[in-house]
Amino acid sequence: MSQPDLHHNFTPGPERLKAMLERMLLIRRTEEQLGADSRSGELPGNVHLCAGQEAIAVAVCDHLSDDDYVGSTHRGHGHFLAKGGSAKSLIAEVHGKSSGACGGLGGSMHVTDLSKGMIGANGIVGGGIGLAAGAALSAQVAGQGQVAVAFFGDGASSQGILSEVMNIAVLWKLPLLLVCEYNGYSEFSASATVNAGEIADRARAFGMPTEVIDGNDLEAVWAVAAVAIDRARKGEGPSFIEAKTYRLRGHLEAEDGFLQAPYRSEDEIDQWRTRDPIPRLAQRLVELSALTATDIEALEANVAAEVKDALQFAHESEPPGMERVLSSVFVDQRP
Repeated sequence: MSQPDLHHNFTPGPERLKAMLERMLLIRRTEEQLGADSRSGELPGNVHLCAGQEAIAVAVCDHLSDDDYVGSTHRGHGHFLAKGGSAKSLIAEVHGKSSGACGGLGGSMHVTDLSKGMIGANGIVGGGIGLAAGAALSAQVAGQGQVAVAFFGDGASSQGILSEVMNIAVLWKLPLLLVCEYNGYSEFSASATVNAGEIADRARAFGMPTEVIDGNDLEAVWAVAAVAIDRARKGEGPSFIEAKTYRLRGHLEAEDGFLQAPYRSEDEIDQWRTRDPIPRLAQRLVELSALTATDIEALEANVAAEVKDALQFAHESEPPGMERVLSSVFVDQRP
């Protein structure tokens, strides 16, 4: 059975590219701050950073509105910010403050903003896939042209929920985009040791339009996502994107404290740094004469100020009050 092609010559204009560069910078600088806070012992829990993977979330979410849905992962800061969530509510949440996205109750792995269609990061591996499928069904029933996107890693691709969702999504033509952020690792194990065959072939087996792309090339991700999301909005069913990328940080910031030996080499990390999507897009905009070095410095300054303001906001916010126990844990059990 032939499958529709997701390739197209769609290209975002320079202004749109600049906006996406700024959003990627915001994700990177926010995570660098949270990483530093983690290492200094300021956070109440661990953080899983997506540094190096920003192009995927930003390029996909550029096609979405607040009415569309995103199901995320334990590495969800980038999805949250790419979907329009604020750095203030993210940093406050990770710091466990009542002004955070979830009132300081969820922490790094559960950042959610329903007003932006961010239906939740998820500590359950592959958990967001099923949630996004449910959101896609809701969108289909509503008939307003909404779509849902599920982001997940190569480690989650062997969870049974993915096969179940692909099967029902194709049968029912759900407005769903499945995006595998293939970063080469399942926690501390190389993907080749946990995944047999090619992940994209699993989607092809269901007759789903599928593309394998360079996830660090923002324009490539943007173009393929444009076709996939357009198909979904028109009622033509789900699509699958496998975006090859790499996380420049560890699985979690605290891993050096308990790992007995490295699971990847510094040479490997350095090689991937040369393919970092942020300087890559910045260079592309310089080549297009859309940005100068001075413009890039101004973008960096704007982002730095936003992150500084968000951190101050978090520091000045209060932690959740004890009364939240009576509404969030022991409901209607006041002594």
